[in-house]
Amino acid sequence: MNYKLIFRIIGMIMLIEAIFMLVPTIICYADDDIVAGNSFAVTALGLILIGAAAVFLTQKRKTDFYAHEGFAVTSLSWIIMSVAGALPFTLSGEIPSFIDALFETISGFTTTGATILTDVEVLPRGLLYWRSFTNWLGGMGVLVFLLSLI
Repeated sequence: MNYKLIFRIIGMIMLIEAIFMLVPTIICYADDDIVAGNSFAVTALGLILIGAAAVFLTQKRKTDFYAHEGFAVTSLSWIIMSVAGALPFTLSGEIPSFIDALFETISGFTTTGATILTDVEVLPRGLLYWRSFTNWLGGMGVLVFLLSLI
């Protein structure tokens, strides 16, 4: 198994998720919601640091990509994206339990639509945007998957 290639691809995915987190960060700061903005900024910064380290420390030498690397990248990227996507909910204090925040994020990325929130509209606009954006990203993932099968 080509571990360097797996870590490189996961690092790229982390960088892409960090870029996606910039929009809700801007929305939070525009609404003067400093706590939620900082939670997105800290999470995005952590993703950028870890993702950049994974990309730049793994030299691109052997680029053979087989099914077992694909399975590893897919499963690890879903886990990492979900954990990182749950951090802004928890760090902002809007969803205090990390497990609940993880459930909310996994529900978004898998486009399940389930929620632990009784009143979704009370979330700040930036967190509400992120919650909706995870559903959109999950839907795009399903669409790309189906297109690749066809």
